[in-house]
Parts: sequence; structure tokens; C-alpha cells
Amino acid sequence: MKRLALVALCFCLNGCLGYHIGEVKPFYLKDVKTIAVPTFKNETLIPHIDSLVTDTVIKQLQQDGTYRVVNESGADAILKAEITRITRSPARSLLGNVLATTEFNLAMHVRYRLVSRSGEELTVSADAMGTTSFFVGTDVTTDERQALPLATEELAIHLVRQLSEGW
Repeated sequence: MKRLALVALCFCLNGCLGYHIGEVKPFYLKDVKTIAVPTFKNETLIPHIDSLVTDTVIKQLQQDGTYRVVNESGADAILKAEITRITRSPARSLLGNVLATTEFNLAMHVRYRLVSRSGEELTVSADAMGTTSFFVGTDVTTDERQALPLATEELAIHLVRQLSEGW
């Protein structure tokens, strides 16, 4: 009876063997503790979006806590990124008039890579994307500009998740 209880106890505790407390960084980034985040390059026609995206990614890295954000001289790795495109596509049209759009989907794409201070590639070039939707009022450009921070926040979450968890 005692042996049966001991075997049952071993099977119950066996499920926790793979878990550990602490960071869950990808193996290839195990030595990276600090990251520098210079201003992203802006390949789009939207002005000043580079500082918004860079600041949002830095805030998300700080909130995640896996890596510490420092300046380039003291960093283990440097995040080099460019905003490749921002697209707006119609999502919903006006009832009775399919040419008039009432809601748009907004998608922001960033290509990034992580390099060491010596210039060695730590990760292959990867993409992250953030999306949101917005309703059209009297000025589509203003409505789109107000939706950009929401897409940027989702993009930052995806980018930091890829760096900190490896997927």
C-alpha cells in the first residue's frame, strides 16, 4: 500500500519537472542582459512615427523586464529596426453605398534584428506587426493618426514577446 502511494505521489509531482522560476529567454540570447534601442528608421511617408514606435517598444521592454534598456555603449545587444509600411484597408462600408467606408483596418509592419556591440548578428531579420481598426469621422487622416498609437502598442507587444520568449 505504501509503495502504491509513493508511486502515485511520484506521478503527481512529475508534471512540474519542466517548470522553473525566472527568465524564459531563448537559448541563443542567454548571455544578453541589456539591450540598446536606437531610434527606428522610418521607411514610410508618415512623419515622426519613428519616435512613437521606438518609445513604445522601450516602454514594453521595461514592462516585460526580461532585458534592461541601456545606451549603446553599455549594451550587450542593439535592436536595429525599421518601420517598413503602414497600411490602411477598408473594413466596413456604409449601408447602401459600398464606396463610402465607415471603418478602416490599420496595420503597421516593422523589420528588426538584434546585433551585438561588435556587429555580430544575434537573430535573423524578423518582422512584427500591430493592427487596430478605427471609425471614420469627418477627417480620415486625423482618425488614422489617432489610431496609430494603438497599432504601435500591439506591435511593441509582439516584438518584445518575440525577443523575450523566442516566438
